[in-house]
Amino acid sequence: MIKKIMNLMMLSCKKATELIEKKNVVKLSTTERMKLNVHTKMCKSCKAFKQESVFFDEAFNRITNNEKSIPFIENLELKDRILAKIKG
Repeated sequence: MIKKIMNLMMLSCKKATELIEKKNVVKLSTTERMKLNVHTKMCKSCKAFKQESVFFDEAFNRITNNEKSIPFIENLELKDRILAKIKG
């Protein structure tokens, strides 16, 4: 019984990343939001992907709106890596 409930509640990382990207385009259903929240609380990789996705979406929106600043990133190591890649 508990296994069935867990299978219903848990997402694969593939599905979680799909929902993270979908969330940037349309509003997720309550069930999708709940499943994604549970997954990202337990999965470090998907949590990091979610944070990076938010950063890139904000950066893209700022670039397309001709803003010069980049979004604030709490993870300084990640910020340095991204800026190094952008600068080439």
